[in-house]
Amino acid sequence: MACLLIYCNQPSSSSISNNNNQFLNLHDTVDYVGMQTCRSCHANIYDTYIQTGMGQSFDHATKEKSAAVFDKHAVVYDKDLNFYYHPFWKDSSLYIQEYRLEGKDTTHSRIEKISYVIGSGQHTNSHLINENGYVYQAPITFYTQDGKWDMAPGFEKGASSRFSRIIATECMTCHNHLPKQTPGSQNKYEEVPQGIECERCHGPGELHVKEKMAGNIVDTSKYVDYTIVNPANLPVELEVDICQRCHLQGTAVLNEGKDFYDFRPGMPLNEVMNVFLPRYSNSHDKFIMASQADRMRLSKCFTVGKMSCTNCHDPHKSVKSTAIETMNQACLNCHNVPREEVCPIPMAERKLKNDDCTSCHMPKTGSIDIPHVRITDHYIGKPIAEEEKEAIEEFIGLACLTDDAPSDLLMAQGYIALYDKFVPEAKMLDSARYFLDLSTASTKERFKTEVHYSFTRNDYAQIVKLSASVSAEAIDDGWTAYRIGESYSSLNQSDRALSYFQKAVELRPYNLDFNNKLGTTYLKLKNIDASKKVFDFILSENKKQPVALNNRGFIYLLEGNATEAGNHYENALKLDPDYEKAWINKVGLLVATRKMPAAMKLLNELAKRFPQNQEIKQIKKRLSNS
Repeated sequence: MACLLIYCNQPSSSSISNNNNQFLNLHDTVDYVGMQTCRSCHANIYDTYIQTGMGQSFDHATKEKSAAVFDKHAVVYDKDLNFYYHPFWKDSSLYIQEYRLEGKDTTHSRIEKISYVIGSGQHTNSHLINENGYVYQAPITFYTQDGKWDMAPGFEKGASSRFSRIIATECMTCHNHLPKQTPGSQNKYEEVPQGIECERCHGPGELHVKEKMAGNIVDTSKYVDYTIVNPANLPVELEVDICQRCHLQGTAVLNEGKDFYDFRPGMPLNEVMNVFLPRYSNSHDKFIMASQADRMRLSKCFTVGKMSCTNCHDPHKSVKSTAIETMNQACLNCHNVPREEVCPIPMAERKLKNDDCTSCHMPKTGSIDIPHVRITDHYIGKPIAEEEKEAIEEFIGLACLTDDAPSDLLMAQGYIALYDKFVPEAKMLDSARYFLDLSTASTKERFKTEVHYSFTRNDYAQIVKLSASVSAEAIDDGWTAYRIGESYSSLNQSDRALSYFQKAVELRPYNLDFNNKLGTTYLKLKNIDASKKVFDFILSENKKQPVALNNRGFIYLLEGNATEAGNHYENALKLDPDYEKAWINKVGLLVATRKMPAAMKLLNELAKRFPQNQEIKQIKKRLSNS
């Protein structure tokens, strides 16, 4: 209330001069203050905003947050990997149990506590695990519209990564406010806010709060307050850029030296990143869930009328509580003629659909990336004939949605990213090669992209050739260092790989996969002390790392500590019962401790379970002949 009292009888102009009509909180020295600070003066807006999909996008896993049903049907079976999943509450905590059955016997059980629920519940609730700050997605999702549990998006058809899919910055910063991420990590967070806050659309509020607290008030009915971004005062393209930072899901390519935290409302999105989407001849029925901005931009309402998202949406109010007539009025504001002249459909037929313009011109449909959901198609146009929907689908090319004239190098990067993330087809890499050959960028500018391209093709010899004149010390990108190291390692040149893995870990010290590669390389080079140090670090960060557990167990065996070796192998297999390397090492432990009958019995079981594993066959043959 104290903040409100300051507003009385104060000057109606800001003490900060602004001569170029740019918002002053775009500067990177202006800090964020948090939604509760905004609430102290804008309580009425906060009260409605917190009920929106954005306000409800992320929170701790509580019964109040969850939209899921927990009954006898709340079991999901992954038929491809042969795991069952059962979500359940114990006291006030949510857990997911993964288990495997052989007949009526449970042969594997793993229980993980759920820390966060991601998703407002309008379409889905997905579930996240926090292990010492490292955040991962759980393998099952509750699909609200169908009222059912199923495999999470992207975990279907044998693609499940179970409990190891990392929640990296790109995902976290769209479903959340601005988490505090541990530098040099992919998915370790020191602080995780609960939901999307005001400053994601208005920019950091420190300057705005200082000015208001000093009594410098702007009459916003007459003037623009340049201490805080009001999207309504931006050109249409910049206003839409705020929305499409998250509602333009596609293949994002960050600019050199940028990350997903760098975008601030009021700046062009392509100052931070560019977003690509594949185009198909039959695109009307082929689009992803978070593609609202793209679909709107394809509409005449945008290309001719230059509408923006806020023509129809009040971001401070939930769509669920917005009356149909409010949406219809948004249409009539532009189509300023009697409604009967706009819509030729008879009123009786219109009433069957609540006389709702969007039911015909923005129908609800499924998306190609999220099962069990129906979303509003934001392409505003005449209904599409069924024969047009069923036309033969052909890939046309990749479109850059954020740059009308992307460079050839940028196009190559877009195709490589599309291959990596969504469409692992050779033609994507062929297109990347085409644009790389067209590019006039310097060798230095192309280096990282050339390495990435060759890595996707498993052309390790080419990467070795590319990096021959580039020392590990000269590389400033962790992924490039890792890819070069992996190339040398794949060519059995561990001594050459070492310096690149060391550089990758130096640049990204909390990337546990990079650390695993470094520790394994030390082990291959028989530097046991260095290897042990790396694996101990990994397990101190996250004890649920099967690769690190397996390798640390192997080191214990080399040191003569069979008991700890066995414990580490067992812990790795409790996490991943299909981890073939850990099973093989367990056989090695049995042999080393002179338990040959047990070793042969286990080998016979493994040969049946993993019939394609040649190493198991070779070990079995060798032991049979000894």
